[in-house]
This record gives sequence, structure tokens and C-alpha cells, in this order.
Amino acid sequence: MRLLCTNDDGILAYGLECLVRAAEPLGEITVVAPDREQSATSHSLTLHHPLRPVKRGERKYQVDGTPTDCVMLAVEALMEQRPDYVLSGINHGQNMGEDVLYSGTVAAAMEGLALGIPSIAISFAGGDLRADVSLLDEQVDILTPLLAHLTSLPRFPAHTLLNVNLPPRRAGDIRGVRLTRLGRRVYSDSLRPMEDPWGRRIYWIGGGSINWEASGVGSDFRAVDDGYVSVTPLHLDLTHRDMLDSAESWWRDL
Repeated sequence: MRLLCTNDDGILAYGLECLVRAAEPLGEITVVAPDREQSATSHSLTLHHPLRPVKRGERKYQVDGTPTDCVMLAVEALMEQRPDYVLSGINHGQNMGEDVLYSGTVAAAMEGLALGIPSIAISFAGGDLRADVSLLDEQVDILTPLLAHLTSLPRFPAHTLLNVNLPPRRAGDIRGVRLTRLGRRVYSDSLRPMEDPWGRRIYWIGGGSINWEASGVGSDFRAVDDGYVSVTPLHLDLTHRDMLDSAESWWRDL
């Protein structure tokens, strides 16, 4: 089995190293990852300058582009054969709820899906990774059998990627795996006004606090909070089908 590993935290990220360790027992690994952190780049492509892949070892490349660039370049240029799966992560931080719309980690898996390749995004729902390294290390042993199971399903869900979130717990304290839906969250105070050295107003996006909706039964954040690994199926079709089915209640032809 051929596995493409990528991420959005950069080729030197410890989470990527852990992903490779978890996936190595399953097959041949190719790593194509950004040369620096690309968090919150979503599904962006680099259109205004050429991409320059730099070989950093056997089947290992760094790219001066986004996670989406990395997957496209790997599949269409760098790998002799298409991968059987795209694995993106392990992200340094959760990707739950609306976070998936911004996440470069999830976007890399989406690009794999768009190219017709089954894809899995993996995130570690901890805070400061430097304080949680030992927790992430332990979860390599949790992730390997999970990836083995997901990549050996008789029929991987069509037109679907799987978004995995690992709880920030010791391996022995993880209670299992749950299939989940996306939760809903609200960021507060995530825009911070500041001044540059010349006294001009600037704004920094980030930080703040997160509140999750109260009715979180079956959601990704509830599973992780309860100590389970969350696996959420996602697809690229954003159509609101309930709205289409109930169009007679709100729509009239022009």
C-alpha cells in the first residue's frame, strides 16, 4: 500500500513525524509537506509563483506552498504511482466543528478526495504541543491500528474523507473510537486590536475562547471531551438538501 503523508504545520513538525511512525507499518510512505507552517490556509492554491519541491530524503519532499499544493504536486508530479491513501496530520490542535472550513490539515485531505484518492485527516486536540509531546507519542500506538482498520475497510466511503481527532489523554485513558458529526462552536474575543511601532491600528486574529453548543450529543467535541477518538465523515458537497426538499415553504419562482 502506498501512503502519502502531508500536513499544514510544516515538514519539521513533530506531529508529521508521529504520523509517519504510525503509518509505516501499513506500507510505503511518501512525505510531501510545506516548508513552513500553513495553518488556516484552508483549500488555497499557490497561483502567483511557481512551486519548488526540495528533496529531503528518500520519498521525502518539502514544498514552498500550501497543503493543497503539496497533495496536488505529490500526486501529479513527484510520486511514480498514485497513492492508495492520503494521510494529513497529525495537526497540532483540534479540527472540529467549523474549524474544518479553515483547516489546512483537512484541506489536504479534501484535495486527495478531489483527486479521487481516499483521504484521512488527523488532529491532536491538545493545547501546547510542547507540553503534550508525551501524550502524542503514546497515541502513535492508538493511531496505527485505527489507520489499519480504516484503510482495510471493504468499501471506503465514496466521495468522503474521514476527519479524526485524538483526545489529549494518555493512551491507557482513551475510551475507544466514536463515529461523530461536526459540532458547533463560537469563538469569542478572537480579534485583537493593537498598534504597530508607528502608532497605526492593526488587528491580530487568533486566541480568544471557544464555546461549544449545549446540544453536543453525537458531536466530535463531545466525543473528544469524553475521552474518545472522534471520526467524522466529511464530503465536498455543501448543498443544504433539507432546504431543497422544503423549498415550497420559502421559495417562489421569479
